[in-house]
Amino acid sequence: PYNTYKYAGLPVGPISNPGIESIQAVLDPTPNPYLFFLTTPDGEVIYARTNDEHVGNKNRYLR
Repeated sequence: PYNTYKYAGLPVGPISNPGIESIQAVLDPTPNPYLFFLTTPDGEVIYARTNDEHVGNKNRYLR
């Protein structure tokens, strides 16, 4: 029942269990000016403040 390619809808039970650090990060996030991010093919994370900046990063790093 957990194969969502084979069965429609959500699985019958939990599909993930976040750790305490993940929950704390959501409840008390570190302030930053970034709204967008992408990961380059070599694993580098690139952040952007605006959608225009993000689109520029996509054109620069992902094409």
